[in-house]
Amino acid sequence: MNKNKFTERGVYRWKQFSHKPYAVFCSLKREFNIGVLAVATVYSAGVGTATAQVDAPALQQSYELEEIEVTGTRVPLTESESAKMVTVLSRADIQAAAVQSINDLLKYAVGVDVRQRGEMGIQTDISVRGGTFDQLTILLNGVNLTNPQTGHHTADFPVSMDDIERIEVLEGPAARVFGTSAFTGAINIVTRNDRQSHVSAHAAGGSYGYFNGGARVNYTRGALSNQVSGQFGRSDGATENSDFRVARSYYQGTYTSQEVDVRWQLGISNQAFGANTFYSAAFPDQYEELRRYFVSIQAETKGKLHFTPTLYWNRTHDHYKLQRTTNYGENYHMTDVYGANLNAYFNTSLGKTAFGVELRNEGILSTNVGKILSEEEYVKVSGEDGIYFNKKDNRTNISYYAEHNILLSKVTISMGVMANMNTALDHKYRLYPGIDISYRPTTGWKLFASWNKALRMPTFTDLYYKSDNLLGNIGLKPEETEAINLGVRFRKPYIDVYLGGFYNKGKNMIDWVKYHADDAYHTANFELDNMGLEFATTLYFKQLFGENCFLDKLNIGYAYIHQKRHDDVVIYKSSYASEYLRHKFVARLEHRVWKRLHASWAFRFQDRVGSYEEYKEAEKTGTLVAYSPFCLLDAKLFWNTEKYNLFVEATNLFDRTYHDHGNIPQPGLWLKAGVKYRINL
Repeated sequence: MNKNKFTERGVYRWKQFSHKPYAVFCSLKREFNIGVLAVATVYSAGVGTATAQVDAPALQQSYELEEIEVTGTRVPLTESESAKMVTVLSRADIQAAAVQSINDLLKYAVGVDVRQRGEMGIQTDISVRGGTFDQLTILLNGVNLTNPQTGHHTADFPVSMDDIERIEVLEGPAARVFGTSAFTGAINIVTRNDRQSHVSAHAAGGSYGYFNGGARVNYTRGALSNQVSGQFGRSDGATENSDFRVARSYYQGTYTSQEVDVRWQLGISNQAFGANTFYSAAFPDQYEELRRYFVSIQAETKGKLHFTPTLYWNRTHDHYKLQRTTNYGENYHMTDVYGANLNAYFNTSLGKTAFGVELRNEGILSTNVGKILSEEEYVKVSGEDGIYFNKKDNRTNISYYAEHNILLSKVTISMGVMANMNTALDHKYRLYPGIDISYRPTTGWKLFASWNKALRMPTFTDLYYKSDNLLGNIGLKPEETEAINLGVRFRKPYIDVYLGGFYNKGKNMIDWVKYHADDAYHTANFELDNMGLEFATTLYFKQLFGENCFLDKLNIGYAYIHQKRHDDVVIYKSSYASEYLRHKFVARLEHRVWKRLHASWAFRFQDRVGSYEEYKEAEKTGTLVAYSPFCLLDAKLFWNTEKYNLFVEATNLFDRTYHDHGNIPQPGLWLKAGVKYRINL
C-alpha cells in the first residue's frame, strides 16, 4: 500500500487511492505534487487537486502538472495528454468561498447556471452552456445521482461541504463517458478520503434564524478506512414561504490492497421547505418534502487489465403540496434507480483502450405521474393513511461502449462510441460517437477540439405530470444534440488563461411553455441551438512577486451565450430552455489580511434572457416581467489553523433585490459566522 510522505524537497506528495474509478475526471495514477487551483473560473484539461497549506516557493516547485493523470475519458490520461477541458473547484477554493452549500459554490463557475429558490441549495436547478437542469449529469464519486422524476431533485446532495475534496465540471456532451443523461455536461463531486483518523465538528449561525451544524469522524487502520458525517441546517427564510430544514448523513469506506481497491458509500438526506410559487405564481404557499437514500460499491482490479465495476441504488421520496395548509394539489412520488457499470481498460503500444457495458433501470410509483394502475395493483404510500400510489412507469437503459486513445508526443486523439437502447423507445440501438483532439505546440500551450453526440430521455414529469396549470406530454420525443467545442489554453506557474467556444445543435429539445396568457404550461419539443464563448484566467500573485505579497490570487471569467430557434411557433412564456444566461461575469480575489487572517471577495454579474410572471391577486392573473441584470458582491473573512477554523461571511453585501427564478425575490444581505474544530486521533 502506498503511503503519503514528504519528499526530500519538502513538497507534499500524495499517492493514496491514486487510480480509482470514482475520481472520474481526476483519476490519479502517478505521484503528483499538490497545487491550488482557481475557484470556478479555472478551465483546465482535467487538472485535479488535493489541497494542503503550502507556501509560495513550495507551490511553485510543485507545479509539475504533466505528471497528473486525469480522465474525461474512459481511461486515465496525464494532463499533458488529455483532450478534455474540465473546471476543478479544489478544497482550498471551497474553504475560501463565502458559501455554505455545493449549489452556492457552483455559482462562481463561469459556465454554470445555478437558479435557486432558497438558501443552502434548497430547490436548486443547475445547468451548463444554456441547457436545462434535466440535461446535466450529477455524480458522487463517479456514481450517477440523476433523478428520472425531475431534475429539480438531482441537486439534493446527500453530502455536506465538509465531506468534499473537490468538484469537477465537464462542459459539453459526454454520453460515451457518463451515459445518455450527460447531455450538456457532467458535474462530479469527489469526497474527502482522509487517511488520518480524526474527529471534527462545525457550527454556524446567521440572519433569518439560520443554523448549520455537523460532525465528522474518520477511523483508518491499515488498508481499511471508514468515515461518517452528519449535518443539520435550518432557517426561517429570507422571503415569504422560504423556510427550510435539512438533514444529511454520509458514510464511506475504502479498502486498498495490491490486488484490488474497493470503495463503498451510503448517503441519506431529508429536506422540507416552503416552495414559494414553485409550479404556479398563483400559489405562493406551496410546500415540499424530499428524502433520498443512496448506496454504491465500486472496485478496481490491478494488473494489465483493469476491471472497474460499479453497482448503485438510489431512492427518492417526494411529497408535494400546492397549498401548504390543505391537501389541494397534493402529490406523492417514489423513484427507484438501480445501476451497474462494468468498465475495463488496458494499455498497449497503440494507446489506451476501454470497453464495457452499463445498465440502468429507472422506475416510479406516484399519485400523479405514470401509467394508470388497476385497483388491485395499488401500492400504499408508506406512513400515510388511506393514500395509495395509483400510477407507475419503468424503463431500462442499456449502453455498450468502446473507446481508444492515441497518444503521440504533441497530439492526443480520443475517440469512442456508445450504442444505446432504452425500453421506453423502440428497443433499437442507436449510436452516439465522439472524438476529442488536443495539440501541444510548445510548453504551456494547448489547443482543443471535439465533436460529440448525445441523447436524453424525457423525465417522468415531462411525460405525465398533470395539474390545473401543468400538462405533461406522453408523446414527447427524446432530446438529441450534436456539439462542437474549440479552445486554447496557456498556463505558467503565475497565470492560467483559457478561451473557448461551443456550438450545440439541438433536436427535439424539451421545454415547459405557455402559448398564451391564460394557458397552462405544456411540455413540447423544439429545435434549439445554443452557441457561446467562454473566457477564464487566474493570476497567482505570489508566483510573480514572492511569498511576502499579501495578494494570493485573482480569478476572472466571462461567458456569453446566444440561442437560435428553428421553428415559428409563437410562445408566450418559456419556463426553462429559453431562460438562459446571455452574459455572466465572475471575479474573485483572495488575499492575506494579517497573519493567518485571510479574506476573499467574490463579484458576480448576470443578465438572463426571459421573463417571470408577477402574479396580482386582485386581478387573478400574472403579468410578464423581464429579468433584470444584477450584480452581487460576497465577502468572507477566515482564520485557519491545523486544529480550528473561524469565519464570518456576508452574501449580497449591498442588499440587492433581484429575481433569478420565477417571481421569487432572492435574499438580501445575509450574514453568517461559524467555527470548525478538528482533533487528530
